[in-house]
Amino acid sequence: MSDLDQDEMFENERKRLFGLAYRMLGSVADAEDMVQDTWVRWSKVDGTAVDNPQAFLTTIITRLSLDQLRSAKHKRETYVGAWLPEPLVADQSTGPDEMIQKADDISFALMLTLEKLSAPERAAFLLHDVFDLGFDEIAKTLDRTEASCRKLASRARQKVRSEGDAALPMSTNEPLVTSFLAALKTGELSEFVDFIAEDAVLVTDGGGVKSATLLPIYGREKIMRFFFGLGEKFGRPNPSDIKLITINGTPGILIREDKNDVQAWSIAWTTDGQIKQLYIIRNPEKLGHVVFD
Repeated sequence: MSDLDQDEMFENERKRLFGLAYRMLGSVADAEDMVQDTWVRWSKVDGTAVDNPQAFLTTIITRLSLDQLRSAKHKRETYVGAWLPEPLVADQSTGPDEMIQKADDISFALMLTLEKLSAPERAAFLLHDVFDLGFDEIAKTLDRTEASCRKLASRARQKVRSEGDAALPMSTNEPLVTSFLAALKTGELSEFVDFIAEDAVLVTDGGGVKSATLLPIYGREKIMRFFFGLGEKFGRPNPSDIKLITINGTPGILIREDKNDVQAWSIAWTTDGQIKQLYIIRNPEKLGHVVFD
């Protein structure tokens, strides 16, 4: 394998490696760092001596991500308020093939469920159920027995299934988000009351930098009181400062605040077209890669 071939091999794997690291870490910035660190290590090996470059790269980035998860554990535990993953944001013009795989395995609901798994469970589940690796390869990557990796993946799968996921496919909920967006732009909050399910939950993430609720808000009535309170205190955004985007593979909303700060809204819908879960990310540290234009 020539140096050029080795470079090309890595570039061919870059999107897949980023997708794995993002699902492991829930952070765009950290995932990009893991990809870069993987490249540094890959560039130092003799590619001709590597029998399976894809498996080799997968092992490197998985182990780096596991180390990053362990080092970030204290930061997550002491995080101010609710922790939400960094959103993967794209304009509506972005084609589906430009997003990392499909929407149902990068949704906010699933990403939050992954946060409840142990680091080894998360790795085993993602490698097997999302990236289709065999347990023989997973065992080598995690330095465990195949039987142990099967148990890890099984436990993780059961937890994921028990949590469930209310998000609908992109093609189904896009008209709902468009209607919700139109209601937001009218400035009359009462117009989108009917969009909120009775048992909906609102989660906001300010990271101690921006104002946000410290705990989730449950139920339509409390959620609407929250929004009415914000409207009375801060006013409502101009229609030109609200736009439809793609967040983690499904339609979402981006709102421009003062000083060009932004907030991103990810929405999970019930099967009958109401908002079941609303996630609002305001922490600027998680939105540095997001531009309102």
